[in-house]
Amino acid sequence: MNPQAKLISTMSLLLGTSITISSNHWMMAWTGLEINTLAILPLISKSHHPRAIEASTKYFLVQAAASTLLLFSSMTNAWSTGQWDITQLTHPTSCILLTAAISMKLGLVPFHFWFPEVLQGSSLTTNLLLATIMKFPPITLLLLTSPSLNYTLLSAMAIASTALGGWMGLNQTQIRKILAFSSISHLGWMTIIIIYNPKLTLITFFLYSLTTAAIFFTLNITNTLKLSTMMVAWTKIPPLTAALMLTLLSLAGLPPLAGFLPKWLIIQELTKQELTTTATIIALLSLLGLFFYLRLAYCATITLPPNSTNQMKHWHINKPVSAPIAVLITLPILLLPLSPMITTAF
Repeated sequence: MNPQAKLISTMSLLLGTSITISSNHWMMAWTGLEINTLAILPLISKSHHPRAIEASTKYFLVQAAASTLLLFSSMTNAWSTGQWDITQLTHPTSCILLTAAISMKLGLVPFHFWFPEVLQGSSLTTNLLLATIMKFPPITLLLLTSPSLNYTLLSAMAIASTALGGWMGLNQTQIRKILAFSSISHLGWMTIIIIYNPKLTLITFFLYSLTTAAIFFTLNITNTLKLSTMMVAWTKIPPLTAALMLTLLSLAGLPPLAGFLPKWLIIQELTKQELTTTATIIALLSLLGLFFYLRLAYCATITLPPNSTNQMKHWHINKPVSAPIAVLITLPILLLPLSPMITTAF
């Protein structure tokens, strides 16, 4: 890809995200979302592979439909109340339409079908952008409008996202699709608590973004896209692969690691709100995701696979790992002792 075009796309992504998260008018927020959509399309289709072109087409159609629905929701609210302020969303029909539009942009169930296919057709670097930065503006709009949203609808979508994200990831062999369903499952955790404690949604999103960035950077360095190649990737950089195993367990939310913090706080908050049944259901559904996280962690361990593989082993390839990536991989593993400071800061 042309360096100038890549620079323009990257700067447009930053501009669109900044416009959306800093605006208080619906038209400005819609403008920022449209800039983001147009900026990410060249990055998705830069490989000129038919699957990449298909992914960019699906992404454009879904995001255009979601943006149109969001604009229609804001116009309906302005028509009935005379308000274009994002925090003044009071019309019931507008609230339902906005929930559908944001869910479509995020990839929540039942609007999730496009997300695994788009990630499968994109590069690992673009996957990282789609799974983290591109989700920040819609989550910001959800946070700003959370007092007006229907909790019953959000809870149903969140529980369905957690269930489907764990269930559909069980039979996948492509790592990008597994991480896509992992993202859908984590979005369920973020949505379930957004009305009662929006700060927990931000904590969950930031820790998820940190852990996902570490995983995608590691996969990019080792050039790993499938489970069969992950089984033999440990011969390239063994310490990095061992750290990848711990990072995957952190994404699963196992207690000694930093990924346990948001799930622990969300279950605690749901219990305080006397939603013990909801907390129990979403905690049990997370066990589905734990299965494929453990499978990924097992494939990433520095051991020979129990079955024969046709992949060629690459021995003693000295690839230097930069210091920022090493720090990025270390944080999702060792951040849990700082949880009192994190919760105080938010």
